[in-house]
Amino acid sequence: MKQCEVLVIGGGPAGLSAAISAAKAGAQVTVVETNAKAGGQLVKQTHKFFGSKEHRAGIRGIDIVKQLIEECGELGVEMMLNSTVAGIYQGKTVAVDVQKSLTEHELVRIQAQRIVISTGAAENAIRFPGWTLPGVMGAGAIQTMCNYHRVMPGKKLLMIGSGSVGLIVCYQLMQAGAEIVGIVEALPQINGYAVHASKLAREGVPIYTGYTITQALGDDHVTGAVIAKVNPDWSTVPGSEITLDTDMIACGVGLKPLIGMAHMAGCELVFDKALGGWAPCHNRHMESTVPGIYVAGDTTGLEEASTAIEEGTLCGIAAAESLGHLDAGTAEKWIDEAWGRLGRLRTGHKGEDRVNAKNKQLARYAEYTERRN
Repeated sequence: MKQCEVLVIGGGPAGLSAAISAAKAGAQVTVVETNAKAGGQLVKQTHKFFGSKEHRAGIRGIDIVKQLIEECGELGVEMMLNSTVAGIYQGKTVAVDVQKSLTEHELVRIQAQRIVISTGAAENAIRFPGWTLPGVMGAGAIQTMCNYHRVMPGKKLLMIGSGSVGLIVCYQLMQAGAEIVGIVEALPQINGYAVHASKLAREGVPIYTGYTITQALGDDHVTGAVIAKVNPDWSTVPGSEITLDTDMIACGVGLKPLIGMAHMAGCELVFDKALGGWAPCHNRHMESTVPGIYVAGDTTGLEEASTAIEEGTLCGIAAAESLGHLDAGTAEKWIDEAWGRLGRLRTGHKGEDRVNAKNKQLARYAEYTERRN
């Protein structure tokens, strides 16, 4: 059985940051990543981050991930790519399905002393007549096809949902040559950052607030879509239908934390709409209710890549300290600094909601551990 001190499940921004922090402190770290390349959402983020310099403002996501991967390499972090965790078992034994080739797999067992779960999030689906037609897909899936695989899945895009992901994907596909036939938002106002919506509006992209999709048209693939105005009770207004010519429909209707590994490990979960649904609760060290198992990034609730990086840093520091690689004073100093940076990140768009949701997670952790003790 393979041994490691810190096993990181998920090689996105949170996982890579956790690996870097733990390895800097002297821990032996292994990262398990299901894809052929680590980086998570950053591998397809061609836009520049904005905010403060301490959070890499002005640097593109694709360049940030290069920096993180290079730093992991310099620190001797082991990267297991094309590898999927199949289960977490008692005693922190982890089963990993390693893909050797298209037809060959190997099951590897890893005995970890500490585990960081940073498995990210999955796209939500919206159901409507025709939603299973080829050409209907998640906004993130379209972004991956276009920015990472360099495949344009269509020529005319209709975006359902006006969150920041949907707005960014629209702008990136427009840059790649696609026509954006419209953005449909059931709420009476745009749901994402105004700066992204403004760029699209200046380019003449129609934004239909107070509308929803009622049908995707086509026999064996998308050839159009019908949208309609919604009433306050979410029923559609008869006679308000608009037919749009499109060959791809993107569903940018939010994400949900991927909590399968945390649930399997026995971590206590808490529900909060502001963070996307169910997510594992944790303490200030990002340690879950299962001692020695830490959680970070979108797994703990939906936020931004900068937040995921800071939460990963917390995990790495705490795991290294618990293994004796850092003294308690130094670790607490660095943890306080990371929480300070997180606080500054959570002062912006919907910041109060996120702060309240995170405080709820901390409180649930305290309640759970008090009952257990």
